[in-house]
Amino acid sequence: MVKSAIAIFLKDVRSELRTRYALNALLMFVVTTITIIIFAIQSENPSPFILAGILWIVVFFASMSGLSRTFVSEEERGTTLLLQLSVHSSAIINGKIFFNVVLLLALNVFTVLLYFFFLPEFFIRNYAIFLLTMALGTFCLSVSSTLLAAIVAKANTKGTLYPVLSFPILLPLLVTVIDATKLAVEGATFTEASGNFQILISYLITVFIIANLLFDVIWKD
Repeated sequence: MVKSAIAIFLKDVRSELRTRYALNALLMFVVTTITIIIFAIQSENPSPFILAGILWIVVFFASMSGLSRTFVSEEERGTTLLLQLSVHSSAIINGKIFFNVVLLLALNVFTVLLYFFFLPEFFIRNYAIFLLTMALGTFCLSVSSTLLAAIVAKANTKGTLYPVLSFPILLPLLVTVIDATKLAVEGATFTEASGNFQILISYLITVFIIANLLFDVIWKD
């Protein structure tokens, strides 16, 4: 199964490098959004806590615009049936999750660097908390977005259904990562942020297990 999952990951990497659809969409969204934020705040001096929330809002909507096509592209290319017949469903979902983790990780690195460069008011006092929050938030967002993308791929109203489904599922995740990022900005100790990390790890394990258990039914119905 591991070899098949890696093969799915490499297939998606080659496909993305050929079309660059998701990559260009994500990069353009991040650049446009941060530019709008800079023009919107102008001479205002927003607190680092507000900037922490805005950072995750940018990451959330960027992932909505790029990761939602994970399975829609298979439907449009007509490769869904071929994948169903040739690869086990567990390999497909894990290969797709792996691809989305790498894609979103690269996007988040780019977003954070851009954020630090254009918004110097966003100052991190505890980088250990910040980096762990970004890593766990990226994993959680990638796994849940992949599962949601599999659900909406079969629907007729994909564009509307994806944000509607994602809001209640991703809201607890966003609240937790924003709170943990605020703690990193405040310079809190690692112990103070441990409750948020426990929530994120629990969320990640739960969503990952649900994705692997339900994907076969979602994929073949």
